[in-house]
Amino acid sequence: MSSNYISFPRIEGAASRQAHVDLPEGTFERELGKEGFFGPATMMYHCHAPTGWTNWSGPLRPRAFDLNTLTECGETLWDAPAVLSNASTLIRLWRVAKPMDYLLRNGDGDELLFIHAGSGSLYCDYGHLRFGKGDYIVLPRSTMWRIVPDEPVMLLAVEATGTTYRTPDRGMVGRHAVYDEAILDTPVIDDAFKAQQDESEWHVLIKRMGEVSTVIYPFNPLDAVGWHGDLSVVRLNVTDIRPLMSHRYHLPPSAHSTWVAGRFVICTFVPRPFETDPGALKVPFFHNNDDYDEVIFYHDGDFFSRDNIHPGMMTFHPCGFTHGPHPKALSRMYEQSKPMTDEYAVMIDTRDPLTPGAGAQATEFKDYARSWNVADGPVRPPARPKAAE
Repeated sequence: MSSNYISFPRIEGAASRQAHVDLPEGTFERELGKEGFFGPATMMYHCHAPTGWTNWSGPLRPRAFDLNTLTECGETLWDAPAVLSNASTLIRLWRVAKPMDYLLRNGDGDELLFIHAGSGSLYCDYGHLRFGKGDYIVLPRSTMWRIVPDEPVMLLAVEATGTTYRTPDRGMVGRHAVYDEAILDTPVIDDAFKAQQDESEWHVLIKRMGEVSTVIYPFNPLDAVGWHGDLSVVRLNVTDIRPLMSHRYHLPPSAHSTWVAGRFVICTFVPRPFETDPGALKVPFFHNNDDYDEVIFYHDGDFFSRDNIHPGMMTFHPCGFTHGPHPKALSRMYEQSKPMTDEYAVMIDTRDPLTPGAGAQATEFKDYARSWNVADGPVRPPARPKAAE
């Protein structure tokens, strides 16, 4: 059986010859596509903003959560309430205010910690690793670890259930694009690591198939004196990411992929120059997310495509409807009011539907779906600038 899509490019009516560039006057563009941004796709050109709805009913709707207000985060990460989950991932928000006097070990999959706030030390099988705001820490499955914070830590934990985190395929731009893997830091067997080794009783909390077992040792099992190999905990800071850019074309989110797991991908949005071509869109284009659920955690900066969003919030756009920039951002779709974006955000795109958990229910901004509404009536597209003679 052939796996080829039915694909036969056509142009009908008033349309641009290239996606996201030189839209017909007075129109909004909407992308319909398969396989995210890699399968067959069609660009539609509309007279009204595709998000110009006036109301929502039913469970399918865009949702937002202010995770800053989630105070009941659990004594351990295994106690933290789920924000979103499916069979392939489990997303939690957790706070660490005091040194962990126990070890955690995830038998269900790799764990990724994104440090939203705070700093400290992570001790694990591989040694000692310092961390701070904006760090990704990838913990291979079954790694034993604990955190000793310098100050209260707020982190987003994203489990790759039953699978492994990998670096993205950089294709034609080469292996050093986005970030050179030489920038990845690994733990060290240093004096601090050796100093925490003792003969006291230690508890290891192992999570497997969602259930927690406890193993008790009469010594600290983080007692390695050395190691060699190509499996380790790694750290990457968002400021070390060098984004792909085009001054003439608004790149899709997939260009900003940072980590890839079996059924989802994690992207990072970092500051980048705006497009300078007069006819190029300078805000994210409207699109149907018909193959993926899309989650964005807002870490820092000014989030130019969203109104009333601040650091520590998370938006959730489930598969099945069109979404895109808010009305105020649309008014700037061709403008270059400042030279570059000023935002750091983590995006998680999943192939399988996500279910909101207790952590989401407790922090939801109920009227988020109405945040595209405009009291003065439908949004009209601004005039497209004319190219220089």
